[in-house]
Amino acid sequence: MAVLPRDDRGRLLLVRHADDGQWGTIGGLIEVDEAPADAAIREAREEAGVEVTLGSLRAALGGAEFHIEYSNGDRAAYVSIVYDAEVVGGTPRADDDEISALEWVRSDRLAAVDLSPFARATFSALDLLPGSNAS
Repeated sequence: MAVLPRDDRGRLLLVRHADDGQWGTIGGLIEVDEAPADAAIREAREEAGVEVTLGSLRAALGGAEFHIEYSNGDRAAYVSIVYDAEVVGGTPRADDDEISALEWVRSDRLAAVDLSPFARATFSALDLLPGSNAS
C-alpha cells in the first residue's frame, strides 16, 4: 500500500529508506485484519509523523514491476493499493528506524530522484514520470 500526500503547492511527500538510501512513497504492508485505508493512515503516522486524510483510491497496481526475490530465493508478487492524501496534522519527520529523511518533491522532479524500484514502478504507472506508458 502506498500513500501520496500532496501539499498546497502540489508536491509529493517522499520518504528515504534507511536500509538502501533510496526514496519511495509512504507505505508498507497491511497487518492481519487491518483495512487498507487504516493501514495507509497508520503508515503515514509511523513513517512520517503526520496525520492524513485519504483522498481517492488512485490505483491498484501489480505486475512484473512489483515482483521481488528475497536473498533466500523466495519470490513474491505484490499488489500496491495507492491512495491520494492530504496532511492534516503533525510535522513531517523521519521515524529514524525505517525512514532516514523526508522531502517534498515536485512531480516534474521525480525522474531526477533516486527512487526505489517499487516507487519508480508506481510513479511510472501513474504517469508521473517522463516516458512512462500509463494509459
